[in-house]
Amino acid sequence: MENNKGFADRFDWTLAFILLLLFIVSLFAISSAQTSGQYPINFIPRQAFWYIVGATIIGFTMFFEPEQYKKMAWVLYGIGIFILIALVLAPGGEGQIAEMRGGAKSWFHLPGIGSIQPSEFMKTFFILTMARMISKHHEINVVKTMKTDLLLLGKIVLTALVPLLFIMQQPDLGTSLVFLAITAAMVIVGGVTWKLIVPIFAGTAVLGGSLLWMAVFMQDFLSEKFGFKAYQFGRVYSWLDPYSYATSEGYNLINAMTAIGSGEITGKGYQGREVYVPENHTDFIFTVIGEEYGFIGASIVVSLFFLLIYHLTKITLQLKDPFSTYVCAGIIAMITFHVFQNIGMTIQLLPITGIPLPFISYGGSSLMGNMLALGLVFSMKFHHRTYMFGSSEDE
Repeated sequence: MENNKGFADRFDWTLAFILLLLFIVSLFAISSAQTSGQYPINFIPRQAFWYIVGATIIGFTMFFEPEQYKKMAWVLYGIGIFILIALVLAPGGEGQIAEMRGGAKSWFHLPGIGSIQPSEFMKTFFILTMARMISKHHEINVVKTMKTDLLLLGKIVLTALVPLLFIMQQPDLGTSLVFLAITAAMVIVGGVTWKLIVPIFAGTAVLGGSLLWMAVFMQDFLSEKFGFKAYQFGRVYSWLDPYSYATSEGYNLINAMTAIGSGEITGKGYQGREVYVPENHTDFIFTVIGEEYGFIGASIVVSLFFLLIYHLTKITLQLKDPFSTYVCAGIIAMITFHVFQNIGMTIQLLPITGIPLPFISYGGSSLMGNMLALGLVFSMKFHHRTYMFGSSEDE
């Protein structure tokens, strides 16, 4: 067993370098986005500060070994649920402890610190808990049967349902979708038989397609029977036909597509934007990249995310401990969905939701939550041991 490597040999310098490149992209994009005059604030020092905090979180997270995270998983999950409950019960509004944005009560306002979104950290706690539960299930049920797979599926659903209920109370559709994506990934990598996965996923696809069809052609039925609101239908209509809602729900999407399309191949250059896009320093940061650096610049950023996901996948395949493998798989699912959803919503591929672009969009909670997740990957890789005969036993 190789356990005498020094820090420099065990630290993942490639992952750190990818993060450095994302940091540089983030600063350039945000420095250009804030010239639109939406906010009289310089976001560059703040984003740099959050990156420093994030780097500190990674360093602290690396201090603990995977086995310690396995023991802490349910405790962290419980703390996260408690904070979500507190957020739902807290008074919301101007001057209150719970901050309202876009009709959602998803942030705590902490004087002297700013706004903190608990669900960003709950994602990582959720992944840890899922990984512990799945690995423990397989330790107890060595022989797989349809009954044990059904039991595992039930555990996964119940564990996901609790945070989802409180997040949907805020309401926060974007974060809810992230939790569903993580859950789906954990079901797949968790070893549940395809005899269960295929019918469940097919049924979910049919249900989703049916709801979309009903939202277009049977609005009254959904409103009367299920309580759907007019603004929820507006999101669907503005996604499918934004130009019919150019002055309302479709405004952001039209401007986003116009900005990205106007960048053409090489873009308009640094701070050469001409199209106004609201919130272009946060959720719509990709429109700045597309307009100023064109198809080439946008492709480089997408390729950078591809390298990040590829490297995380490579690490996952190297790990021998099932718990560590499940944790990394959940983090890959979370980051991949964030990237796909954020970029997809700016080009009309997907509906608009409040999901930032990881490591590039401005935002302390999102950045710290993602850094916490990557800190776990750094930890898994740093404490990983190579065994002479490929043993997967823990130390």
